[in-house]
Amino acid sequence: MENNMGKAIMVIVEKCLACKSCEIACAVAHSESKVIEKAITEASKPRKRVTVEAVGENSVPMQCRHCEDAPCIAICPTAAIHRIHADGPILIDQEKCIGCKYCLMVCPFGVIDVSNDGKVMIKCDLCFERAKMGEEPACVEACPTKAIVLVDEKDLATGRRKRAAEELVTSSEQGRKRKKR
Repeated sequence: MENNMGKAIMVIVEKCLACKSCEIACAVAHSESKVIEKAITEASKPRKRVTVEAVGENSVPMQCRHCEDAPCIAICPTAAIHRIHADGPILIDQEKCIGCKYCLMVCPFGVIDVSNDGKVMIKCDLCFERAKMGEEPACVEACPTKAIVLVDEKDLATGRRKRAAEELVTSSEQGRKRKKR
């Protein structure tokens, strides 16, 4: 995996244990040292970019969905929020970010946050630096049940289409069975 272009994080809700391994791995991956034992003693505490949210009896890891028509990119007054490639992850240039919080206000998933010092915004970057080294995002790698997976967007559409077709066939067969009675 050279980079995460054309990739998306998919969450299989039924598999999430709410163990928060993804949160810890994310914070460590975005720490200065990249090592958990050192990260917890760093002056600037590492921040996670994924949050496990409880919803009824389920839990859902929430992070940036890297929207195709991203409102955060459109609203950013300094162009700090950008994509390097058209189908790449949405990144925040910390040098350009002025911490205005407009992106936080327009994010439909509520997954953009303020940095520890309150000066800039932070969010999931699909572990862009790890991807350059051929590694998966930290949350994906850390998930013990594989509830968080990195998928090719084309495969995601194909899988969704196949499931929809299967549901139509099942529904049609059930309808025919009812008519025969």
